[in-house]
Amino acid sequence: MLEHIGYLLDIVIHFDTYLPFIIEEYGLFVYFFLFLIVFLETGIVVAPYLPGDSLLFLVGATSAHGDLNLLLSLVLLTLAAIAGDTVNFWVGKLFGNRILSREIPFIKQHHIERTESYFREYGGMTIVIARFIPFVRTLAPFLAGAGKMNYSRFIMFNVFGGVLWVLSFILAGYFFGNLPIVSDNFSIVVLIIIVISLLGAGSMILGLRRT
Repeated sequence: MLEHIGYLLDIVIHFDTYLPFIIEEYGLFVYFFLFLIVFLETGIVVAPYLPGDSLLFLVGATSAHGDLNLLLSLVLLTLAAIAGDTVNFWVGKLFGNRILSREIPFIKQHHIERTESYFREYGGMTIVIARFIPFVRTLAPFLAGAGKMNYSRFIMFNVFGGVLWVLSFILAGYFFGNLPIVSDNFSIVVLIIIVISLLGAGSMILGLRRT
C-alpha cells in the first residue's frame, strides 16, 4: 500500500518528467488522458488525490514549448472540469443522502450540514472558491447536489469556476513555467502549489467548522 502511495506521489511531483514520454508514446491520445484526469478529479468523489492544479500548470508550461496546443488544452480541460462537477452534482442530488448514510470515512453527516450552512452564507460562490482547493473541489459539487441546490444556479457558477480555474493555472504555466528559476526547480514549484492548495483546504475546513 505504501509503495503504491509513494509511486503515485512520485508521478504527481515529477509529472513534468513523465508527460513528455506520454506525449511521445501516445501522441494525440495525451489529450484524452489529460481530460480523463481532470474529469475524474472533479467528477468522482472518491478520487480527490489526482493531480489538478499542478497538472494544469504543467500543461501550460508544455504548451509554451509547442508540445501541446494551448487553445485545445484550454477548451478540453475546461470542458472536463465543467463536466466533472456536473456529474458529481447529479450523483450527489440522486444518491447523496444514501451514500452519506453509509458512513464513508471522509464524508460525515455533519460535513454536509456545515457545507449547507456555508452555501447559505456564501451562496454559489462556494462552487467557484472550491475550484482552487484540492479535496474540497471534489466534495463541493457532490454536497451541493445532496443539499438540493438548484441546478440552473449551480451550472452558472460551475461554468464560471471551471473557466477561471483552468485558465488561471494553464496560463500561469504558459507564461511562467519555463522561466529558468521555475523550470530548474519544477519539483519544488509543484510542491509549493500543493502546499498552498492544502493551506487553502485547511482554511475552508476551519470556515466550515465555525458555521
